[in-house]
Amino acid sequence: MRQLGQRIAAPLAACLLAAPVAAQDFSEGSEAKSWNLAAEQPARFEARVVDILCELTGDCPENCGDGRRQLGLERSADGVLVYPNKNAQPAFTGAVVELLPYCGREVEVDGLMIDDPDLGARNIYLVQRIREAGGDWVKADRWTGEWAEAHPDAPGKGPWFRRDPRIRAEIEAHGYLGLGEEADAAFIEDWF
Repeated sequence: MRQLGQRIAAPLAACLLAAPVAAQDFSEGSEAKSWNLAAEQPARFEARVVDILCELTGDCPENCGDGRRQLGLERSADGVLVYPNKNAQPAFTGAVVELLPYCGREVEVDGLMIDDPDLGARNIYLVQRIREAGGDWVKADRWTGEWAEAHPDAPGKGPWFRRDPRIRAEIEAHGYLGLGEEADAAFIEDWF
């Protein structure tokens, strides 16, 4: 019976200690613009920019993988690993381009946090501004400029995603719906 009490007491104590941390409000001083997403909350906090895979597995290439790895924010206030999956631009292109220059460094970020167990979202972050301690804020909107520099000869007109060679190759191989040309033809005939 005593062992059962100890097995219950330890996790219960951990939950009680974690409750104030989980309920922390990081909205003070935030100037984040709303995206009108479910469960979004303004959040401004200090963190260290980390390579998420490195943090989880110990596989740690130099410079956070040079942009080939998903980056995270290890929040200074509580050590929580926050997943920044969007920058300040309309497209959900991620935030690696914005965070890579700060790999391994302490920064302050301002953006929107999504944390809702009903949605299955936990510590999802939309970074809108970033700065090093004492530095000036930098708007997190570099992605499309970086894409344009990397693909100066991307054929066609229109937005980047209509011209990206990787996307065009996927469409060519699998169709617009990812189900092949036949499924695309039936869909287009039915809907357009």
